[in-house]
Amino acid sequence: MNTEKKVLIVTGAAAGIGRAVVEGWVRNGGRGAALDLEFLDDTVFDDGVLRVECDVISRDSVLAGVRRVREAYGRIDALVNAAGIMRPEPSARMSEQHAMDTFAVHWFGAMWAAQAVFDDLATNFGAIVNVSSVAGISGMPQRAAYNSAKAAIDGMTRTLAVEWAPHGIRVNAVAPGYTRTRMTDSLIEAGKLRVEPIVARTPLRRFAEPGEIAQPILFLLSPAASYITGQILYVDGGLTVDGNWY
Repeated sequence: MNTEKKVLIVTGAAAGIGRAVVEGWVRNGGRGAALDLEFLDDTVFDDGVLRVECDVISRDSVLAGVRRVREAYGRIDALVNAAGIMRPEPSARMSEQHAMDTFAVHWFGAMWAAQAVFDDLATNFGAIVNVSSVAGISGMPQRAAYNSAKAAIDGMTRTLAVEWAPHGIRVNAVAPGYTRTRMTDSLIEAGKLRVEPIVARTPLRRFAEPGEIAQPILFLLSPAASYITGQILYVDGGLTVDGNWY
């Protein structure tokens, strides 16, 4: 895939899937902008990635981050919404703050970013890929807010795909299975995620690596996917179709 001179914005790009996406884009000749709350400045590092501090919960922060990218590169061709949090909490005692934060990062963050780049993508026949999850179609204990937020991402993806198609914008989502990221590693270390049953339940018998999720995302952004929109692509090692339990 040749991304030469095209500009991609990735939210939640300090680590994990988001970082793998922006790095893959730049390796293919594109220009990348990584937006994340962890970044404290907006400089282009040696790897060719512009890092911009951004809190996706805040619409103003997202607008400012996108404006900084537009000023730096003069155009925006694609967006990947990868910002996310997961903090398991029993549903019977779920706090209002927990629910609000989860939806703010996942759904509102993705919507604010999509709105912010709409005019750019309409001009350049651009594409958006939202990072969903197998959790969006699953019932997982202590993850009511997370699962619901991911299901909402799927609904947003389909709606924007239909609504924005006349503007030449394609919108898809990738729904990963369990992936070895900093977030999942922290849950494992805290005893909130057990590896063995997940691996046993996954036909490929392992977690994914971030790059294995990044490649399908990059495909959906590319001209090779020019007739694909409104789809949720499950990249889960067969987890959601496994019938071995029967």
